[in-house]
Amino acid sequence: MQWLAGVRMIFVVAMAWLALASPAWSARFSTVIIDAGHGGRDKGAFWGGVRESSLNLAVARDLELLLRRRGINTVMTRRSDVFVSLGSRVAIANRYRSAVFVSVHFNACRDTRIKGAETFYWGPSGRVLATAIQRRLAPRVGTINRGIRRHGFTVLVGTRCPAVLVECGFISNPGERGRCATRWYQQTAARAIYDGLMAYR
Repeated sequence: MQWLAGVRMIFVVAMAWLALASPAWSARFSTVIIDAGHGGRDKGAFWGGVRESSLNLAVARDLELLLRRRGINTVMTRRSDVFVSLGSRVAIANRYRSAVFVSVHFNACRDTRIKGAETFYWGPSGRVLATAIQRRLAPRVGTINRGIRRHGFTVLVGTRCPAVLVECGFISNPGERGRCATRWYQQTAARAIYDGLMAYR
């Protein structure tokens, strides 16, 4: 009966593969919550005349445009330079089922030599999404790949859906700041995040 056990094992593996390849599995999300970090009285990092909250919103808008062109529903936690509390951002995300949450940021550090892109996550599904985005982000914008990291940011821990926080570059680094402030960099970062979402989906 050993052959029968082997046949059963092949059947189980085949069914598992079909489940992963099926549209029901691939449609992991129908809505993307796009969170442009900071805003209003919370300007985020501010270096060399460059305000993080403005960069975050620019990338978030570019990402929304790409997703809408694909026919994917989007929800923005803010559309202008207004303050939105962390709790409100989490509450917005938790209103939606079949969603993913992407918080867009730019980084800063006292050591102005540091540069690069990194993506944070909290749960297992967030780790998969973070990997998909980070794999594309750093090489596309041409910066150091600082990898993915698990961190208990409020917007990651509080959201029920898969969630990531993307740091697109360091505006404390003079060279990287100049690049981050360009439309090319912002649009390229948005495209990398979009492609990561599509790969995850």
